[in-house]
Amino acid sequence: MTQAKDRSRRSFLKGSIAIAPIAVVGISGAVASNGQRAVAPGMPPADQPTADNYTPGYFTPEEWVFINAACDVLIPRDANGPGATELGVPQYIDRQMQTPYGDASRWYMQGPFFKVEPEFGYQSKLTPKEQYRLGIRAINGYCRKNFSGKTFAELTHAQQTDFFKKLEKGDIKTDDFNAKTFFSSFLLKNTMEGYFGDPSYGGNKDMASWKMIGYPGVRADYLEFVGEAKPYPYAPVSLYGKRG
Repeated sequence: MTQAKDRSRRSFLKGSIAIAPIAVVGISGAVASNGQRAVAPGMPPADQPTADNYTPGYFTPEEWVFINAACDVLIPRDANGPGATELGVPQYIDRQMQTPYGDASRWYMQGPFFKVEPEFGYQSKLTPKEQYRLGIRAINGYCRKNFSGKTFAELTHAQQTDFFKKLEKGDIKTDDFNAKTFFSSFLLKNTMEGYFGDPSYGGNKDMASWKMIGYPGVRADYLEFVGEAKPYPYAPVSLYGKRG
């Protein structure tokens, strides 16, 4: 049963790689208009995201604990490959909050806003920064009320997984905040971006997720390997020329 779950999860992750790097480039503000990397002041180099030397620039200590716990639940380490926290995904998310993406400065944010299906576009006055701040507060508040005063990070891994499943289905309601939208449109999406995106954005440390699935990165020529039922035989290359 465990092996079947692992295969199912990794199949989902492998299918996601086709869109994840594109999504990162599309919404990220981590590249400035002149094509150079935009690094927030006081932050370590984006290609060296380690939990030991990283101080979050946006998230509070309680929020940072939540982000790390959530990323570990969404993409945990297993026999097939590393987890999201190992690859610097929490750092990636924190960096994104310090770019134009975090402030939604490149989005159309004027009302009115309607309750419609996701394909009609984002419908909220809240920026990504505000989604995270209010979303984490709402989830921890719900957990404290329903799990004997414990925050999300203090729950067992099984409880956290079950909570996210119910949240994604819309079975969990929080007061005056759409936690389902926060989970699906921001937390889950940004976690996938950080896991599969180029290391220059702060996640995918050492291109480990690319190596795991045999993705070549930004190599210019690998057409002879397209369609072959075997892993790409060479190390991946990042956006700025670093080899995995």
